[in-house]
Formats: sequence, C-alpha cells, structure tokens
Amino acid sequence: MRLTAFLLLLFLLTQCTPIDLYERTIDIPQHQWKSDFVPSCTFQLSDSTSLYETSLILRHTDAYPFNNIWLNVVVETPDTLISFRTEQRLGNNEQGWLGTGLNDVYEHRIPLNNELEKAGVSFRTTGPYTFRLTQIMREDPLPAVLQVGIRVERKK
Repeated sequence: MRLTAFLLLLFLLTQCTPIDLYERTIDIPQHQWKSDFVPSCTFQLSDSTSLYETSLILRHTDAYPFNNIWLNVVVETPDTLISFRTEQRLGNNEQGWLGTGLNDVYEHRIPLNNELEKAGVSFRTTGPYTFRLTQIMREDPLPAVLQVGIRVERKK
C-alpha cells in the first residue's frame, strides 16, 4: 500500500512541470472585427533567462476580402508600454491563403519576434505581459475574421 502511494505521488510530482506554452484566442463578435474591439491576452512570465517564440494567431473564413491585415499591437511589459504597427501577409494571388485550412476556415500562425525586437520588447523581466491587438484596416468592421490571439512558447 505504501509503495503504491509512493509511486502515485512520484508520478504526480513528475507531471507537475511548468508548461512552456501560452496560447489564447479571442472570438470576434459576429465575425465582424470592429476597430473599437481590442482583444487582450495576458500571461505571466516566470523565466526571464529563456528565449521565446511569439506568434500572432488569426482565423478567418474564405470570405475574408484581403490578402493582408494591418494591426496595431500594444505590449504592456512589467517595465514599460510599447506600441507598433505591423502588416501581415495572409495570402497572395498565386498560392491563395498562406495559412492552414479546413473547409472554408484558415488559421495563420505568424511569427512576431522580428517586430517585437525592433519595437524593443524583450522577455527579460518576470511578471505579467499583456498584448492588445487592434485592426487598423480601412474597412470597419473587418468581415470574416473569426478569432485572433497570441501564442508564446519557450524555444527548445
């Protein structure tokens, strides 16, 4: 009995390792992304010695009318507030949509590390990090956008 309890406890302790991934997506109301709807993602960084990959997640339908999206990204770190604009390619006329698709829904995981570095964002301080995403396209609301979010994972 004691051996079984010990083995169970040992198993549970080895399964309690920290997860090296944060991912959150926010649903866009009525699939119409209005410029005043600002999705926000907050995560706790506890290891400031590791390197991280940060990606934008965007899901849209085949009815999305553009090959790109312009975003204003605000990053609130434990030390500062940083804002930058970015254009992300979602498709082109030769290849179609650049993301992965299932039926008429497409998902894009777009690396943001270069834009974050240029803007001065580094994950060198522990604490909360908040990403706020605003669409700044000329069409408002922006149709056929299902979800938007952030993915942060530790580099292996």
